Amino acid sequence: MPTVASHDGTRIAFDSLGTGPALVLVDGATCYRDAGPLRPLAALMADRFTVYVYDRRGRGASTDTLPFSVDREIDDIAALIDTAGGRAALFGMSSGGALAIAAAARLGASVSELAVYEVPVSIERDPVAIAYSRNLAEALAAGRRSDAMALFLARVGIPAEQIAGMRQAPMWAGYEAIAPTLAYDDAVLGDGLLPYERIDAVRIPAVVLSGEFAPEFIRESARALATALEYGRHVELPGQSHDVDLAVLAGALHETLDASLPG
Repeated sequence: MPTVASHDGTRIAFDSLGTGPALVLVDGATCYRDAGPLRPLAALMADRFTVYVYDRRGRGASTDTLPFSVDREIDDIAALIDTAGGRAALFGMSSGGALAIAAAARLGASVSELAVYEVPVSIERDPVAIAYSRNLAEALAAGRRSDAMALFLARVGIPAEQIAGMRQAPMWAGYEAIAPTLAYDDAVLGDGLLPYERIDAVRIPAVVLSGEFAPEFIRESARALATALEYGRHVELPGQSHDVDLAVLAGALHETLDASLPG
C-alpha cells in the first residue's frame, strides 16, 4: 500500500483512483479508509477526478508522531498534494471539513477548490461543546480511552444503552485504539465557533454543503460559513442528514467541482 512521508516523518497511507484533476478527501472523527464513508465516495468521484483517500495520522495504516498539532495534520495534506502533482481540490466531511478549511487557509495556491459537508461549528458558544472538550481531555490524560470514545459517541447522539452494548462488542477494541485521535478533531474545531481567521485566508471557490434535516445550528453555521468565505456558496441537500446518501453527495460535488473542469 502506498504511503507518503509528512514533514515530521509520519507515514501517511493512502489510495488513489480515477483520472483527472486531483481531489483529496478528508475524513471526520473516528473514520479512516476502512471505516467510514470516504472510500465509497472516492469511487463515485473517480470518473472525473484522481481521488486521494487517506488515513489521517494515528488511524488505520498511518503512523503518528507526537506531540500533535493541527499544523502537522495540514502537513499531511500538503504531502498528499505534492504526491498528486502540487495542486488539488479538498473535500472535508464533518470535523474533517474544519481541517480542510485550515489546510486551504495555510496552503494557498496549492488548493484549487474547497468543499465541506456539515462542519460541526456554531455561530454561538456552546456550553455542551465546552464541557465535552474538557471531559475528553481529562479522560485521555488519564488513559481512559474507552470512556473518551463513549463521550464522543454520546456527543454525536448515540443513546447510552447502545453505547453500553457497543462497549461489550469485539469492535470496541478498534474504537479504543483510535480514541486518542478524538483530541485531534477537537483541536481543529477549537472553541467550536466559526473559524473566521482561517476563513478570511481562504481565497478560492468554496461550497458549504448541509442536509435538509441537519440540526438547526449546523444549517445556520453552514449558511454563515458560506457567507463569510470570499468565494463561498451554500447548498442544502434535500432529504439528507449527517448520515448523507453518498450518491447524493457525489452528485452535489460533481455539480460544484466539475464546473471548473474543461469539457
